[in-house]
Amino acid sequence: MKLIVSDAHEGLKAARQNMLAGTPWQRCQFHLMQNAMQYVSKVHLRKQVADELRNIFNARDLDDALKELKRFVTSHEKTAPKLASWAEDNIPEGLTVFTIPAGHRKRMRTTNMLERQNKELKRRTRVAGLFPNEESLLRLVTAVLVELSDDWETGMKYLTI
Repeated sequence: MKLIVSDAHEGLKAARQNMLAGTPWQRCQFHLMQNAMQYVSKVHLRKQVADELRNIFNARDLDDALKELKRFVTSHEKTAPKLASWAEDNIPEGLTVFTIPAGHRKRMRTTNMLERQNKELKRRTRVAGLFPNEESLLRLVTAVLVELSDDWETGMKYLTI
């Protein structure tokens, strides 16, 4: 395991610490953006804050991202102190992606890949509707996951290694 990407759900964080301690963790940048908007009280400022956060996440490297974060915190500490404090504590969790190769960053900075996989599982299990037992559900889910894995290994290239 080289990198874990998830949101900041407390149960996921605890499980990660228990089972995969020492594995780098990337907090989903999309979820960070959503969380940040809770601290922007004026609707007309949301686009500006989102753009500033995107500048942090799209930085060239970790040093530039940290400089952008510092600039963000400084510019908001007087007008939106809760946002500035939250950003200072939470945004660094979304910068772990800068430790992996640049070609992988775009795909690994969010949980989009996992959410797409879960959506496909939900779609396929809804078609079946009712399952006579747990084993039949597991057979279907396993078959779907094997199919997705085959696509990844042979067809579509999500990450080029």
